[in-house]
Amino acid sequence: MNSDPIDTCTFEIRPSAPGTATIFLHGDMVIDTAHDLIKKIRPEIRQHRFKNVLIDIAGVNRLDDYGVMVLSEIQNMTGVSENKFEIAGMRPDHQRIFDITDFDRSTLCPITHPPPPNIVVQAGEAAINALKGIVYFIAFIGAIAISVARVMKHPRSLRYGDIVMHMKTTGVDAVPIVGLISLMLGLIIAFVSSMQLKVYGANLYVANLVAVAMVQELGPIMTAIVVAGRSGSAYAAEISTMKISEEVDALYVMGFDPNLFLVLPRLIAAVLVVPVLTMFSNLFAIAGGAIIGAAMLDVAMDTYINQSISAIKLFELMWGLFKSSIFAALIALTGCLRGFQAKGGAASVGNATTSAVVTAIFLIILFDSMFAVIRIYWG
Repeated sequence: MNSDPIDTCTFEIRPSAPGTATIFLHGDMVIDTAHDLIKKIRPEIRQHRFKNVLIDIAGVNRLDDYGVMVLSEIQNMTGVSENKFEIAGMRPDHQRIFDITDFDRSTLCPITHPPPPNIVVQAGEAAINALKGIVYFIAFIGAIAISVARVMKHPRSLRYGDIVMHMKTTGVDAVPIVGLISLMLGLIIAFVSSMQLKVYGANLYVANLVAVAMVQELGPIMTAIVVAGRSGSAYAAEISTMKISEEVDALYVMGFDPNLFLVLPRLIAAVLVVPVLTMFSNLFAIAGGAIIGAAMLDVAMDTYINQSISAIKLFELMWGLFKSSIFAALIALTGCLRGFQAKGGAASVGNATTSAVVTAIFLIILFDSMFAVIRIYWG
């Protein structure tokens, strides 16, 4: 091993004719000096326009493969072709390094980067990916249907302990955040509406507005968004971690149905607890509106509660709970689907989680719009 001290590599650019220059290199062109040499020579080369370049390496004491890479980079900086780029002052030890690195062939085959695809190609690729996603989703739904049929035929094959566990994590653990958000939402709706209704002396109808808005729309949709952020992301993260660590493949190898073990317990738990969470959301929002009614509108608490109960129809309440169950199924299926689609390393877990939340919220809004249209024509 050579223990001699490494000399810094210096350079000198001497123009000999218009567009022609000789670059003299001195010192050691090795791994330790390559970076500094490129950093220093780049701004100097940019000040010249080259047609022919001669590199004199007679003053180079030591040369390794990184030094040869520096020469190739200098050629790229000057922008001249290989037949107008010459190297002089080459010693036998230099030639051995050039032979090992195959410098001549690398200069004849410069690295090129393909141009970015145009907007038509990007749109077509996005459409193909969307179509593949739809096909995968349909196949996933079909697999879930088969698993449900298997459970109906053999009920003991379902993991009821997992259902209870997911009911706790999805429902019970979400009560504080759902209650807080709904309480604040009820406060905001009551406060904003009171500013308008107070003008007409209709303070009491703030209770109607809060109750109807929460039961019909805001209660189910806000609860579903919170659950999508909490539990939908958790479903995707858990299953995607199992997918990249090949635990899902291990279930297939052992003859187990991953949908039966991983999807159905989460799906059933979500469908059972999200409507209950929606009821809590409605109650907390009405309580928030009652606080505004008692504090700002001089409405007695019992009067506010009676007015809220009279404004809520049983059909509207059941319609909201029905929508909540549909949203719960969408959240669970989307989270599990994104988890199964994960590929690669740890980054895919984050991508699956983000995609699960965004897709679930989009589907919640989409289906809520469809339900609104159905409700109009139904009513």
